[in-house]
Amino acid sequence: MPSSVDSRPIQRWLHAFWKFSRPHTIIGTSLSVMGLAFIALSTQYRGSALLTGLPASTVDFYQQFLIWIGVALIPSLGANVYIVGLNQLTDIDIDRINKPQLPLASGEFSPQQGGGIVVCAGLLALGLSFLQGYRLLLTVGLSMLMGTVYSLPPIRLKQFPFWAALCIFGVRGVVVNVGFFLHFRHLLGGDGAIPLKVWVLTGFVILFAFAIAIFKDIPDREGDLKFHIRTLTVRLGGPSVFRLSCWVLSMAYLGVAGIALWGLSATHQGWLLSTHLGIVFLFWYRSQRVNLNNHQQVTQFYQWIWKLFFLEYVIFPIACLWQ
Repeated sequence: MPSSVDSRPIQRWLHAFWKFSRPHTIIGTSLSVMGLAFIALSTQYRGSALLTGLPASTVDFYQQFLIWIGVALIPSLGANVYIVGLNQLTDIDIDRINKPQLPLASGEFSPQQGGGIVVCAGLLALGLSFLQGYRLLLTVGLSMLMGTVYSLPPIRLKQFPFWAALCIFGVRGVVVNVGFFLHFRHLLGGDGAIPLKVWVLTGFVILFAFAIAIFKDIPDREGDLKFHIRTLTVRLGGPSVFRLSCWVLSMAYLGVAGIALWGLSATHQGWLLSTHLGIVFLFWYRSQRVNLNNHQQVTQFYQWIWKLFFLEYVIFPIACLWQ
């Protein structure tokens, strides 16, 4: 009988690559790109026009629309892998303390393998975004540039709390939201105007990304302290940073709820108001149950916060389409 090919090494490599890509960031990038595509669609076609006022047949149009999303996602995810991979390459010793399950820290990938993946992902991202126009190239290129100065010496902004947070919410908040919106609006035949609802989402994500940026260092305090990374958690302590993060997140949700109550045009205000107020109550309920001395609970709560981030890119596009 012919011997079958052992697929276990391939499966192990793919599993290690999935961890290397930091799945929560992959999901966040994917949802943000898709969400912004639908927000751009809502600025061109509203209500029944989404079915009857399209420039081609409904099926043909949405097939093309989904292709636009798909081809924009590939370089976006390449940039994502480049950024998180570069961060791991420069933090191997720290991750052996803080995140020993990551492939470079655990030895599943060698630094040479990690470096090869980062280079390939970066080239893929820049090459494919170049082919799709300068708007996407600027979006992807700026994200990668900020990710590079965040991790790579001698600049290494991650060692400075203010600049590290600015880098993270600059990418997640401004570059991603404005850049991808303009890219999809251009494909849909729109102009370069950015409506208020996009700026509202951008402001929300800036606050949210800032909260994530400071919260992510709470479970990493031990390794950061040993390697003299002066994060806010190292300087102020976990409880203070936890409270600050909770209040910043609350400001983000209450801000959107307040704007919805005041009246945000071209959105479903009732949907925005009810969802954001509901999440605030749920968030505070869960935050009161976190034991800051329990590393696992803190990490689980951090991952849950990321799920709230994912959810916003579902809630907000629905509000824009449901007018």
